[in-house]
Order: sequence, then C-alpha cells, then structure tokens
Amino acid sequence: MSAQDSWITVCSDSDLVDNSGVCAFLNKQQIALFKIKSVSAEHIFAVSNWDPIGKANVLYRGLLGSVQDAKVVISPLYKQRYCLESGQCLDDAAVKLVVYPVRIEKDQVQLQLVD
Repeated sequence: MSAQDSWITVCSDSDLVDNSGVCAFLNKQQIALFKIKSVSAEHIFAVSNWDPIGKANVLYRGLLGSVQDAKVVISPLYKQRYCLESGQCLDDAAVKLVVYPVRIEKDQVQLQLVD
C-alpha cells in the first residue's frame, strides 16, 4: 500500500471542537485531534494521546496555546508543553510525541498512521 492510499477517515470535520481537543481510537492507538481556529486560519493537528511524563492517555484534554509562534498543547497532568507540529516537548528535550499527518477531504478528517 502506498502512502497516498493509507489515509484513514477518522471523523467528520464537524465532530471536532474549535480550539479544543477530541480523542479518537484507531488501530489500538489513542490519538488526540486538535482544531485550532482563528479569524484568518484553521489548523488541524493529530498527536498521540499518551502523555509520556504523566503516563496516561489525557492529552486531548490539554490546554491549547502558543510559544514563540509554535502551537502547543499543555498536558493537563504536569503541564509540559508539546509542539503540535513536531511533537517535541518544550520542557524536556528527551521527550517527543508521535505526530500523525492529518488532512480534511470532503469534510472528513483523515489520518495517516505511523508505526
């Protein structure tokens, strides 16, 4: 299967909540989906829902913000900040989340799963 064919529909765009997160369970993986909407733009991000420091599936409940133009989710447990584009923890360089490619096709949110 080519990368072009490996997009999986997860939900409808209308299932996402503006400026908040939701959790999806796909292929035994919990994925946190975030829709960040401003007056001029809309961005969708998908990262692992597993908080590697708090050791729990809670990131979809995190606070959204920005640090030096990077969009971040802040863990609801110990408040580490994770870049939504790269998955990098801004508070511990040794920690990184899995980031999933995400797109909207015909009002459907689609992900590419990574190993």
